Amino acid sequence: MAEPVLVLSYAACGTCKKALKWLTARGIPVTVRAIVEEPPTAAELAAWIPASGKSIRKWLNTSGQSYRALGKAAVDAMSDADLVVALTKDGKLVKRPLVVRGSTVLVGFDEVAYDAAFG
Repeated sequence: MAEPVLVLSYAACGTCKKALKWLTARGIPVTVRAIVEEPPTAAELAAWIPASGKSIRKWLNTSGQSYRALGKAAVDAMSDADLVVALTKDGKLVKRPLVVRGSTVLVGFDEVAYDAAFG
């Protein structure tokens, strides 16, 4: 059996539900990790951010309450190192879902990207 895909997810997130439904419908085994209770670690982010091909700023959930509470100006003024610390402390600040299988890291849900990674 294939190694399960790690999905960092928030139970109330509609996009996370869509991604999990997509993966399950294709018979892809998943291990779900609650991103709020167990956000990514600094070591995980150090590996996952480059693997995703996205800048750290693309990892921010800019429509969430945590981002709004910090404020765009404050986030814009943060260094990448500061952003890593913030992402490790507040799972709701991370764009969801976060899907990891080996060296494949997907941020958010994009059906085309999922097809390319798992199709």
